[in-house]
Amino acid sequence: MPVRAPRLDDRTFPDLVAELIARIPGHTPEYTNPVPGDPGHTLIELFAWLGDTLLYRVNLIPERQRLEFLRRVGLGLRGAQPATGLVALRLRDLDAPGALVEVARLRPWCAVKGPVPFETAQVVSVLPVSGLVMHKRALSEVEAAAVAPILSELEELYELGAGSARPYAPTPTFPADRAVPAGFDVVSQTVDGRLWVALLAARADQVDAARDALGGAATGVPATLDVGVVPAETFAEAASGEEDLTLGAGEAARPIEVAWELTTGGAASDGVPEWVALDVLADGTRGLTRQGVVTLQLPPPAQIGRPQNDVAVTVDAGVGPRPPRLDEPGLEGRVVAWLRLRPTQELDRLALSWLGINAVPVDQRRTLANVGLGVSTGEPDQVFPLPLGGVDAATFELGVEEEGSGLVPWTAVPHLALAGRDGRVFELDPEEGTIRFGDGVRGRIPQAGRRIQALRLRAGGGPAGNLPPSSLTAITPALAADGSPLARPVEVVQPVPTFGGTEAERLEEAERRIPDVLRHRDRAVTADDLVAVAAATPGVRLGRVEVLKGFKPHQRRQDVPGVVSVMVLPRIDGWMPPAPRPKRHTLEAVHAWVSARVPLTTEVYVIGCEYVPVGVSVAYELREGFERDATTQAVRTAVRTMLWPLPPGGPFDGGAGWPRGRAVRSKELEVAVARVAGVDEVHAVQLATRSADGRWAPVAVGADGSAQITLGPWQLPEVLQLAVVADTEPDDLVDDDGGAGDVAVPVVPELC
Repeated sequence: MPVRAPRLDDRTFPDLVAELIARIPGHTPEYTNPVPGDPGHTLIELFAWLGDTLLYRVNLIPERQRLEFLRRVGLGLRGAQPATGLVALRLRDLDAPGALVEVARLRPWCAVKGPVPFETAQVVSVLPVSGLVMHKRALSEVEAAAVAPILSELEELYELGAGSARPYAPTPTFPADRAVPAGFDVVSQTVDGRLWVALLAARADQVDAARDALGGAATGVPATLDVGVVPAETFAEAASGEEDLTLGAGEAARPIEVAWELTTGGAASDGVPEWVALDVLADGTRGLTRQGVVTLQLPPPAQIGRPQNDVAVTVDAGVGPRPPRLDEPGLEGRVVAWLRLRPTQELDRLALSWLGINAVPVDQRRTLANVGLGVSTGEPDQVFPLPLGGVDAATFELGVEEEGSGLVPWTAVPHLALAGRDGRVFELDPEEGTIRFGDGVRGRIPQAGRRIQALRLRAGGGPAGNLPPSSLTAITPALAADGSPLARPVEVVQPVPTFGGTEAERLEEAERRIPDVLRHRDRAVTADDLVAVAAATPGVRLGRVEVLKGFKPHQRRQDVPGVVSVMVLPRIDGWMPPAPRPKRHTLEAVHAWVSARVPLTTEVYVIGCEYVPVGVSVAYELREGFERDATTQAVRTAVRTMLWPLPPGGPFDGGAGWPRGRAVRSKELEVAVARVAGVDEVHAVQLATRSADGRWAPVAVGADGSAQITLGPWQLPEVLQLAVVADTEPDDLVDDDGGAGDVAVPVVPELC
């Protein structure tokens, strides 16, 4: 029997009116005409309305009990998650006459101007230089053919061995600080496997002043260089040539070993520039595996300089290990030094979407300081509301006034039950936006009449913070590390979108978590536990979660003891390609959440799925009386819906998406097409797959007259080519998805 929450009283307003009228003969038989509009009937309706409002409040008692139950089991509502991102900063007006060339060190939590409030998340040094990222691009076939006649002469000019010259073209990697969403592969798209960053002064006559500022000539303390790095979100190719399923765990998350080196201005006897290795003070990228900032310690001014790399001065400019040539007029003269990113391990691929200097992380919050919350009454268990919900608990600071000491910082604790009698502690509810003090036994009671003040309160979040590039434009106001305003404005360059903002959890969603939490107690032991725990990951929206027992994704091995892979797909709307693929931050968030809740002996991986390209062509007979274009579109939708990986797609009504590992059969697609209104007869459905060289080939039809594409347990189909025709001659057939693949379309010849 299903368990349903009962209503304590299910009578409605009409029921109460009817009940009161039915009681009239027993109490006042002389009242014989209780019709609407009569004063007596009006009184009856008035009392029925009052009773209805009371019943409404009575029926809220179960909801209050559920809320209290949520609090007792520690399942408070989850707050809105703030969006995060990465921006680069620039000092304005550096090229103005008489501009002061110095390093500006900005404090954290500076407001960033944009559609919604954002703030810088850490201290950042804004250097008086800009960064031009360059690489040595291999020539195309046409370019190489044009250079081939003089290649031997170049080898003779530079005294190189025969056949050793590799011509290249100096090319900006991220022009105008624009990101490359598909990623730039440092390994395969360069001739030397390196990235070069020219640190440019605003004007040529500011080079010496910029060098002194970077090296800390005035203060004796060299500046730090904040380099922002955004790895590409594309899936890497495994050694077997297959798609790498894992980004949140295992080999794909291993840090990449690189060296950051700066030119000193000196050179060896053969003219090769000297380099100094920079110490990494902080690495928010975890070895270039995630978006973040790498903070580098710069050397003193004597070890900062540019090599002689002007082709007008030295013919060897840009040759060999020298930085790439800068042939744009006036550019070479503005170079203060060159920064080089050099991998120190063998790599098959190092794809970056963006790299730039003067970078800082930002998040979707705003900061309030010294906010008065009220005055203590001296009673136990006092609760004070905060002016904002969605509070960042990590940075929240509270002060309580004490006699003779002024405002004294108190400490937040998870539970007041663990606090001692004299502990200066409080309990914070970040989502509700309240603080609770103790009762004198579990935590100290603030003295009566003393002020309660939030020294620092950061709050914010929500999907409105997921902004496209170039949405954030300026720091307003720009505050130095000591809190004083900067004299020069600071511009913001946002090369990549912000992401991760989610709305706060609703009460209904929290209530749905109660059975799962009571079942698995926040521990993932069984497959059902893993699904429930992964689906409840804060800050991500998942559309599908499945568990592959014993599957190790990198080797595509199955039945490996102690290994489990959790396949997750993000929630998206519609049926059009591309199919849903989890991004790096989603997989990392789910992996961090799940791995903390599995047994110690379990090796857990969080993966996407491997999509198998599928081409489908359909020919059908249009039923009389139906419109051709509408029916053809309905057939397309039916095919895509059936092969879609998210609910309610799939081969079954109300399904959970196409089952992983289930073969794609043309006969099943024929059934889906035949069920479309307007289809009189399905002439044929043909399948096609894409080979390694990118060409499409039809799938052979078996003895039963059906074509089939076999999938592995970790694979799902992705419809990349779809052609649907009705009563069409062969010469009129086109790929109605606009693709260029060679997908064969079956037709039925006309009968005489």
